[in-house]
Amino acid sequence: MSDKLAEFTAFRQRMNERILAEDNQVVRRFFALDTQTYKAGALDLKTKEMLGLVASMVLRCDDCISYHVAQCKEAGVQRDEFFEVFSVGLVVGGSIVIPHLRRAVDFLDQLENGESGAPECADHA
Repeated sequence: MSDKLAEFTAFRQRMNERILAEDNQVVRRFFALDTQTYKAGALDLKTKEMLGLVASMVLRCDDCISYHVAQCKEAGVQRDEFFEVFSVGLVVGGSIVIPHLRRAVDFLDQLENGESGAPECADHA
């Protein structure tokens, strides 16, 4: 795992623990809801991760995009499927998504070349 990804993952874990140590049920419940949302149900995990990737692209969150690219890859999304997902995100989000698309494809290339471990999105518990 690259230093940048290792730092990101360590920061995410440390801050999640710090945040969840607070006595705030709203925060705890939201984190739990996020975790439950991505479990297989009527939609399988692969589909949910692809939906998460599209939403992350439209919202232009690079951390979330990288996270969902890695999760999609783990769930078995193939390169041609990625580009269909990217096309949905691009059409829905418009040209402002293009810089994020570039970074998503760069990260996918890194994953496919074994250059990087999977980051964890700061927004996903």
